[in-house]
Amino acid sequence: MVIPFHDRALAQLRERLGAAEEAREDLIAFSQGHSGAVASIHEAVLAAISANGIDEWVSVVTTDWPAILGIDAVALALVNGADGFRADKNGIQRIEPRLLERAIDRVDDVELRGVKHGHPLFDPISGTVRAEALIVLDCGPGLPHGVLLLGQCDALSPDTRHGAILLRFLGRSLGAMLAKWLTAPNH
Repeated sequence: MVIPFHDRALAQLRERLGAAEEAREDLIAFSQGHSGAVASIHEAVLAAISANGIDEWVSVVTTDWPAILGIDAVALALVNGADGFRADKNGIQRIEPRLLERAIDRVDDVELRGVKHGHPLFDPISGTVRAEALIVLDCGPGLPHGVLLLGQCDALSPDTRHGAILLRFLGRSLGAMLAKWLTAPNH
């Protein structure tokens, strides 16, 4: 009796080759997506740095960043003493500081999550947000603190670890810029 080892070995080799090719394609897709995300974050930071005043800076973050970052919504919420403010593409509104403090207390630097309904700070579009990133903004002692909210209407990608690292950089950059605007003479 002759056992057909050759055919079985060839089938296993083809199966392994197919799996290796699929893994290679996944790696290439991840690499391209990651480099695109890095480029978008860098472009967003450069756009904010280029602002000619704090009003323009808020406008860049809330109006220009959605297109730059490929997302649907950006909201910026800050607490300054007993005052709370929320900015989005529709302008600046006062908010209850306790709402913002609760949001900040529940976020450890950066939180990415899929949701059925976006955070209330996205108001009025919170009902359409299905994935959100909440990024704590720390401008330093004695300065406002808050949260940057990024939202999209599509579900969240399963691999968010590298995204969190990039978003932490975005939040720290934004906090440093805000601190500079608020402490510079004639801001």
